[in-house]
Amino acid sequence: MTLADVLPIALLGGVTGLDTVSFPQAMISRPLVAATLGGALVGAPAAGLLAGAVLELIALETLPVGASRYPEWGSASVVAGAIYARTDSATTGALVVAVLGALAVAWLGGWTMVKLRQWNARVAKRRQAALDAGSPGAVVGVQLAGLTADLVRGVALSAAAFVVLAPVEGRLLAHWTVPEQWSRAVLVATAASVAVGSVWKLFHATAGARWFFIGGLGLGLLALGAR
Repeated sequence: MTLADVLPIALLGGVTGLDTVSFPQAMISRPLVAATLGGALVGAPAAGLLAGAVLELIALETLPVGASRYPEWGSASVVAGAIYARTDSATTGALVVAVLGALAVAWLGGWTMVKLRQWNARVAKRRQAALDAGSPGAVVGVQLAGLTADLVRGVALSAAAFVVLAPVEGRLLAHWTVPEQWSRAVLVATAASVAVGSVWKLFHATAGARWFFIGGLGLGLLALGAR
């Protein structure tokens, strides 16, 4: 693995990590988008899309509200899409390993976001007098410092995760013995159960939501079976 392999993934991970909270919040950090872009950088966007679809189901559980701690899906999804795209799609266990790696990176990314907020608070504290006085320069300076730090956080996290997980994936797949149909079945069933629980938690109190949900699920399965 060379710098040319890692740098595009790191930069994309930094941008999607920045999009998660700081700027521009354009939804490119959603797993479906981020993983597809990560796969595209490796030359297999369809593989990245598949990994992103599974991660998107799991990420529906996340509600990034206020100062709560939550997984950072943007950088993690870029890495997952790229790692899965680097392997043959027929390789047994490749999708499972990529998703499990993304879950670990997303959890670590959530921890780094907490540390970033603490650092932002210290920066603002040091400029408190100027901020209290309404200094435009102080306000812009604190904002730029936070944005820059978040970008650096995403770049460093994505680079480290990609460098570590790529060889780990190879070693795990070399010893993977679970048949591919069972691996994917368990993975998809788990992700779908998380998604159903998340969606139901959000709208279960709405009148008629149960029937709308069942109807939508039925139509989706019908469309899938008609392909």
